Amino acid sequence: MTTAPNQLRALLEQGGLISMPCCGDALSATLIEQAGFSLTFMSGFAAAAHRLGAPDTGLMSYAEVLDQGRNILEAVSIPVIGDGDTGYGNPLNLQRTLRGFAKAGFAAIMLEDQVAPKRCGHTRGKAVVEREEAFDRIRAAVEARDDDADILILARTDARALLGLNEAIERANRFRELGADMLFVEAPETREELATICREAPGIHIANMLEGGVTPILPPAELEALGYRIAAYPLTLLATAMQAMTEALDALKAGRHPQRLMAFPELRRRLGFEAYDATAADYGPNRATGSKA
Repeated sequence: MTTAPNQLRALLEQGGLISMPCCGDALSATLIEQAGFSLTFMSGFAAAAHRLGAPDTGLMSYAEVLDQGRNILEAVSIPVIGDGDTGYGNPLNLQRTLRGFAKAGFAAIMLEDQVAPKRCGHTRGKAVVEREEAFDRIRAAVEARDDDADILILARTDARALLGLNEAIERANRFRELGADMLFVEAPETREELATICREAPGIHIANMLEGGVTPILPPAELEALGYRIAAYPLTLLATAMQAMTEALDALKAGRHPQRLMAFPELRRRLGFEAYDATAADYGPNRATGSKA
């Protein structure tokens, strides 16, 4: 059976841009797969929102993140990239995190150079560690991967917002030299900066298309032309769902019934009731009769 890392490697070998809506729980991951997307990412922001109803400020523990990830991985067959934050401690903690993600079945793990507890890359209050500490994190991850873990490493830097684009590019280049499989320079502020990243830091790059963030939202074709391989949409589903739920609650509070609802038969189908009932009919008193050759 093809492993999740090999599925991701095959996708990357095909060339072109991969559009990657991000998930926070098993339901959003299931809908992404049902819509025909070939890859998703367990967003730390979305996972914290779904599991805790709280901000992405390092409140979720390693065990909680891994548990949330396992639920997602059990629900879908497409490869999933997991958000490993800063690794949950020193380089040895980070290696344990990477091995745990690999055993759970993630295709890749994202590791970043923020100071713990980390924050969303497009919010205030974040800080990054010194270069050597950032490099030690990726070095430790690569050693664990090469030793006994089948998983890709997505190395992220948040240095652009704090130390400038040149520092972010230098860090990304060093991450690649150390053995990272993919690169993620967070929060470039212009189209030219997006282009400069791919031009001056060769590698497999992810563009983070966060609505309301500091990075301009570019069409997939334009991102591909700039050199990006994956376009991540980290909060599109979460923001859409929260908007729809608050509108429905406002309507109910005002004595009206919400109008924008998924039809009950469609809801049942997407959640798997039809498949469940068909399988259940093979057992117990409702078992189908007849001989099988």
